[in-house]
Amino acid sequence: MTEVASSQARIDGSLAASRSFAERVVAWQRTHGRHDLPWQDSRDAYRIWLSEIMLQQTQVATVLPYYTRFVAEFPTVGALAAAPLDRVLGVWSGLGYYRRAHHLHAAAKIVVQNHGGRFPVEASALQTLPGVGRSTGAAMAAFASGERNAILDGNVARVLARHRGIQGWAGNGAVRASLWQAADLLVKQVGRGSRTSDGDDDIAAYTQGLMDIGATLCTRTRPRCDRCPLADDCVARREARIHDLPTPRPRKPLPQRTATLLLLQRDDEILLEQRPPLGIWAGLWSFPEVPDGNDVVAHVARSFEAACASLCALPPLVHTFTHFGLTMHPVAVVIADWPNRAAAPGAAWFTREAALAAAIPAPIRKLLRSYA
Repeated sequence: MTEVASSQARIDGSLAASRSFAERVVAWQRTHGRHDLPWQDSRDAYRIWLSEIMLQQTQVATVLPYYTRFVAEFPTVGALAAAPLDRVLGVWSGLGYYRRAHHLHAAAKIVVQNHGGRFPVEASALQTLPGVGRSTGAAMAAFASGERNAILDGNVARVLARHRGIQGWAGNGAVRASLWQAADLLVKQVGRGSRTSDGDDDIAAYTQGLMDIGATLCTRTRPRCDRCPLADDCVARREARIHDLPTPRPRKPLPQRTATLLLLQRDDEILLEQRPPLGIWAGLWSFPEVPDGNDVVAHVARSFEAACASLCALPPLVHTFTHFGLTMHPVAVVIADWPNRAAAPGAAWFTREAALAAAIPAPIRKLLRSYA
């Protein structure tokens, strides 16, 4: 770089850094941020809420088809509240983190019962709903009503940790408090000298901009600092600590579990059991599970009053949850003579097509598809 170009770059950098953090985020979002997401076209708090819950721990590209399908099936909070939980789980099936679907259904009922079906738009009211924490409630309020509150999702925490030089794992209580303190301080800059004719739009642009910068520029690996509006006074960039901040989560050995699953078939039907309302895959349909240490033949005789004609062990399937890994050992069982009775309580016979359309976890769907 020539001396003139270098000098101009320093001048441009000083001018950029002289604008407030919030002004730079807002200006960048209006020019370079995301504007074509389906929930951005209105201030409908219900649709904003759906998108925010779906986006928890899930990328936008994955959420888009589920969001479209969910809104088509449940166009209003009243429709969602009135729907059976099994139907809600069925539409959600495959998106993962199923507790979110349980929270959606419970929150919809609360909105109908306590708010007359009118979705609240204040962060304080939103945070009382199941599944809505401080950051999610603040983001919803910003988009739905222009209320000014700080947010701190995973992407935003990474942006602030790098820009402010906050070291430590974001899940640590003291580190989290420092990040919230920075977020609260910076959000106070919103709207100073850059208000639009809409008045409230600055906070929406700021909130969306922080999310977009974290998702598209200030990524965990290979961040695009050359395009970031916050690069000029970013501590991590100045001190060459971009790849050190934020500090990764302390690694612990991931516990491993195993489960034996029974693929029981009767003519062209297969048996599924509904899982308990708590725990992994709560309320979803899955293959019956043989308790650890139990013999498969004895379990089938005891639980289904049937005798096994043959057993065929299928290839194991591995699935990783947030807190443990699960290796599933499916066993296809041919029954010599099915008893002429209905399925046991909590279980039902499904055709393969009906099972694939039911509320089943993604790994079970994969297993069912591979088991012709």
